[in-house]
Amino acid sequence: MSSIRTLTRRTALAAAGVTVALVLAACGGEDEGRSGQEGPQTSPSASAEAGTDVHNGRDVAFAQGMIPHHRQALDMARMVAGRSASAEVEDLAARIEKAQDPEITTMTGWLESWGEEVPAETSGAGHAGHEGMPGMMDDREMTELEGASGADFDRMFLTMMIAHHEGAVEMAETELAEGRHGPSRAMAEDVVSAQSAEIAEMRKLLGEG
Repeated sequence: MSSIRTLTRRTALAAAGVTVALVLAACGGEDEGRSGQEGPQTSPSASAEAGTDVHNGRDVAFAQGMIPHHRQALDMARMVAGRSASAEVEDLAARIEKAQDPEITTMTGWLESWGEEVPAETSGAGHAGHEGMPGMMDDREMTELEGASGADFDRMFLTMMIAHHEGAVEMAETELAEGRHGPSRAMAEDVVSAQSAEIAEMRKLLGEG
């Protein structure tokens, strides 16, 4: 009887061990299936990367408009050296150039990747063909700024740049209202934030704040 009980107990334990092994193997197979097939397809980072290039006509218009707009701001900022009588204006111009030059490169890359036209660079002080854009100076205004110096230059520069920044903010707010491209919308948010702050700063320099 003792031998029969022992044999029965061993048989039961062996069967239980086989069952546990089969269950563990099945779980392992499911995990491997998830990591090998489902994981990459549902990865949040992969989904985010796939969606970064979703854009619409407003995103294209934003980049095509903001590139020449930024270029004119850089032209104005580069006039400051040798003409300004204000260290504050010189510092502001340096910050404008530092912020907007890389943004031109970024927006150019977007347009090229979308197969869209990149606005051609213009020569000289003017930006013919873009004067109707919000805040853009015409050829006469740019020529007057280029010919000014000292306190007159600083007053003219600040007055023009305030109008220029207000135009950029208007364009950026349109992008935020109608654009779909995540990076473009993020840049538009930066434009609104940074240039609104600079408008307030320039008004104070003019004694208006």
